[in-house]
Amino acid sequence: MGVYKPLLLVGTQVFVSGHGPVLPDKSLIRGRVGATVTKDEGKLAARQVGLTILATIKQQLGSLDKIKRVVKVLGMVNCTEDFGEHPFVINGCSELFAAVWGDDLGIGVRSAVGMGSLPGNIPVEIEVIFELAT
Repeated sequence: MGVYKPLLLVGTQVFVSGHGPVLPDKSLIRGRVGATVTKDEGKLAARQVGLTILATIKQQLGSLDKIKRVVKVLGMVNCTEDFGEHPFVINGCSELFAAVWGDDLGIGVRSAVGMGSLPGNIPVEIEVIFELAT
């Protein structure tokens, strides 16, 4: 959809561009949290974004074992202006990463914010910084 790299290695850091909720059939989950998407559906969409990010890591690096830890997660929620449960939604991704790398290495610092819109009317976009295993 744009001119960017899905993943970039800089020293021991792995920067993953913003990803949306891509389903196995390559379609996207679409909708706005608080309008056409419930907070629980938004959380599932955030989990799907996490799975999409894991697929990118595996494709670009060859294995999830190349990742030591989650450093920073930025979760953006396409939501109505009165919606305030952004952290709940982004937990869908954070809980997945904790299941993959454990509570210590799978949970980093995080921001969860609301947006007036996201590309393609997706409900969630997430970007992540990881530390590379050495």
